[in-house]
Amino acid sequence: MPEIAVEDIADALRPGQVVAGLDLGTKTIGVAISDRGLRLATPRPVIRRKKFTADAEALLALLETENAGAIILGLPLNMDGSEGPRAQATRAFARNLAGKTDIPIAFWDERLSTVAAERSLIEQDVSRAKRADRIDSAAAAFILQGALDRLYSAGT
Repeated sequence: MPEIAVEDIADALRPGQVVAGLDLGTKTIGVAISDRGLRLATPRPVIRRKKFTADAEALLALLETENAGAIILGLPLNMDGSEGPRAQATRAFARNLAGKTDIPIAFWDERLSTVAAERSLIEQDVSRAKRADRIDSAAAAFILQGALDRLYSAGT
């Protein structure tokens, strides 16, 4: 699994493949999937985290079902842009996933993605209880949408 730049994702896809966006949390993995035109991110149900091997198997099965050819992984940078323990854990997850798949991964700055996702859910009048279940996938969609917008603005 090579690490690639977001701008190179479209070139890494085979015809018909989509891009997956991931928001890696301690209890869940938020997942979103792009459309085939790489314009719109749609949230999918979260993956409840157990142990890495089970997490990776569940994630890779979902990516295969969705025909994902690349992953945008949210990188939780500190507000000053530095990488702290959460960013290091995210990079470690990506390195461990490398032994299990050839799907390329691009990292995307996810600062404030959860805040933006929660605001969006509130605007949609989603109850507090339902927001708790949907927040990580909504954040994954926010992360993926940012990367798709970058691809589109780059002329891909």
